[in-house]
Amino acid sequence: MSYPESRYHGDGGEVSATFRPAGQRPDLTYPSSGVTIDYLATGASSDGDFGLYRWTAGPTESGPAPHFHRTISESFFILDGTMRIYTGTEWIETHAGDYVYVPPGGLHGFRSVTGVPASMLLLFTPGAPREGYFEGLIEVAGGQLSDEQKSAFYERHDNHWA
Repeated sequence: MSYPESRYHGDGGEVSATFRPAGQRPDLTYPSSGVTIDYLATGASSDGDFGLYRWTAGPTESGPAPHFHRTISESFFILDGTMRIYTGTEWIETHAGDYVYVPPGGLHGFRSVTGVPASMLLLFTPGAPREGYFEGLIEVAGGQLSDEQKSAFYERHDNHWA
């Protein structure tokens, strides 16, 4: 494997770093579960390279059932607590420091453990507009969409249920 083609062709580098302080408020909070999501880097902010999000569990069990994506990979890095991750064959308990990679097409899901504080990083590559998916789930959970609208929503966001 080799490095990709150059994407920056200047001579001296440029000032272009971004910073998100640890104390910044979450970008999204789910009213029904208390889950919070921080948009650390979106596909738009990374020029389509990746999307990086911090998912923090609420007080109740939550997370998606087994599904797959056709266009993106998804990685999970557990920051603290315990998360159940579906590997395509079984649900495993993961803990702080554990990492799971799911290539495009790989069956996966995740669940928090009720009453156990937990957070993890979700990395999607290449970058996709996952924040639209995360925000749209509030309408899905609220029963505001018809079955046809839900199907179109999931298809638009490359989420295919097993």
